Amino acid sequence: MLTKAYQPLLQEFDLTYPQYLVLLLLWEHQERTVKELGEHLLLDSGTLTPLLKRMEQRQLISRRRDPRDERSVIIGLLPAGEALRQPTCRIPEQLFEKMGFPLTEFEALRDQLNNLLTRLR
Repeated sequence: MLTKAYQPLLQEFDLTYPQYLVLLLLWEHQERTVKELGEHLLLDSGTLTPLLKRMEQRQLISRRRDPRDERSVIIGLLPAGEALRQPTCRIPEQLFEKMGFPLTEFEALRDQLNNLLTRLR
């Protein structure tokens, strides 16, 4: 349900919700391995790889083998991906305004859910 609420806001940037989540992580860390992205997003590599390939085709990200471990693929942010940071930064705020849900309440709920996920792992 929440994913669907993001769709109209992300359409303007031709992004899906999972692609947006990948960009959020890369804006925070610049580079991540596919494994790290999967762990953070709770997605397996079978789901993540096609998503990342489409993002690479759009030149939002780069994919390269880790020279220290050829089995590992490093995902990096390209200029077109970085350029989306500023225009998309208000999306969460716009979403919660639209829902009438105060951002502070959402942040508290998010923290509780992250705590729950940590306990379940």
